[in-house]
Amino acid sequence: MISKSALVIALSFFPSAILCQTVGGTLPAETPLALQIDQHLPMRNGQPVRAHLLYPIYGNDKLLLPKDTIVTGSVVELRNDRSRRIRAALGGDLTPFRKPVVRFNTFVLTDGVSVPFTSGDAIDGAPIFRAVAAPPAKGGFLRRQFDGLLTVARNDVAIFTGPEKTDRLVQFIYSQIPYHPQRIDKGTAWTIELAHSVELPAEPAPPAIVAAAPRKPHFWEPPLPAADPAKNDTGSWIVQANLNESLSSETSKEGQAIKATVAEPIFNPDHTIAIPQGSTLIGAVTRARPSRKFGRTGVLTFNFRQLQIPHEETRTVETRLTGADSARDIALNSEGQAKSKPQDKITLPIILALMASRPLDQDRHDGVGGGNTLGKNATGGAAGLGLVGTVIGLSGGSPNAAAAIGYYGAARAAYYRWIAHGQKIDFAKNTRIVVETTPRSSAPMKP
Repeated sequence: MISKSALVIALSFFPSAILCQTVGGTLPAETPLALQIDQHLPMRNGQPVRAHLLYPIYGNDKLLLPKDTIVTGSVVELRNDRSRRIRAALGGDLTPFRKPVVRFNTFVLTDGVSVPFTSGDAIDGAPIFRAVAAPPAKGGFLRRQFDGLLTVARNDVAIFTGPEKTDRLVQFIYSQIPYHPQRIDKGTAWTIELAHSVELPAEPAPPAIVAAAPRKPHFWEPPLPAADPAKNDTGSWIVQANLNESLSSETSKEGQAIKATVAEPIFNPDHTIAIPQGSTLIGAVTRARPSRKFGRTGVLTFNFRQLQIPHEETRTVETRLTGADSARDIALNSEGQAKSKPQDKITLPIILALMASRPLDQDRHDGVGGGNTLGKNATGGAAGLGLVGTVIGLSGGSPNAAAAIGYYGAARAAYYRWIAHGQKIDFAKNTRIVVETTPRSSAPMKP
């Protein structure tokens, strides 16, 4: 059964705002809105886009827009994705990949009322990964290495057993074709800012949602982290906030000052406000290491030491990053350090190398130009250039040429996993983070 602590962590991303009455009010300009689509969409200019809010939106500590409010817009431009085109072309995929530019312009409230608004263009859409801080590591070096291998194994198994495995298979087959349709993937998310303030009417309270009975995770699924939740009676809060600036392991420096704006009010047990929405967390980057060659990933750590509440004296606080949204599949350790998850660097290069060796595996039963030889050549070519390589292998060419194409594919896979730069760690402006905050009795530090 899922532990109570794991449930609290999940609720930290989906706060109790959905149970509150929605009131009318003014939504200020530059309010960040995190939006996500729930279905695959064609990649074409003019395509209507229907998304929903990932988080509730507050103004003056009052709920103005509940979570899952519908937001509509359309694709206004398709821009060339040059880096993806080049990498795909090296693998025999000549599809002209593009990035959609989406312009959202309407809120659709729960009672069906449409409220127009103006915002900037949403450009760099990407699936959102929610990283949650893991419990403190147990055991020594060998235990940590074993846990890393177990994570890799679970990720590999999840490819074939996880939800939408049929769709992943179809997309893999598409990727082997030199030219194939492109789409805006389900789960793609954008964060936009309002260009002007918007007047919103009051809405009825959303219906209560009955939580589904928890299920036991499958063996290939990572266990839910068991962390001790912060409690109001101990003076700790779980604070939802948005970063005021972008951070990256490649460009951020240790000691760099950072700020985050509290996105949702925190209430005391007596329902008075402990931390109002709009308060500011002030901190600094404590560690930043860029990604390097040979697959060494970037590392980024930051924390906050002050809480600035409007019209009050600045407080000194202790904080720990317990959750963060990211466009990359990253992990947070128990201390809030962000780094990439362990990746499988061995399986794919080995599989491709075995496929590449097939054309050279000739025996006396294989006649020249025979079906068995053509099949082996096609296997070797597919390892390097997908369908293009398969066609070259079936054309009856030299087995050495088919093997060379296959080994090219294996070498390319090994390069990206072992020699190229590792994954960088970055958070865009307005990224939603979850911080456990505890006040301290000492005086606030001067910046």
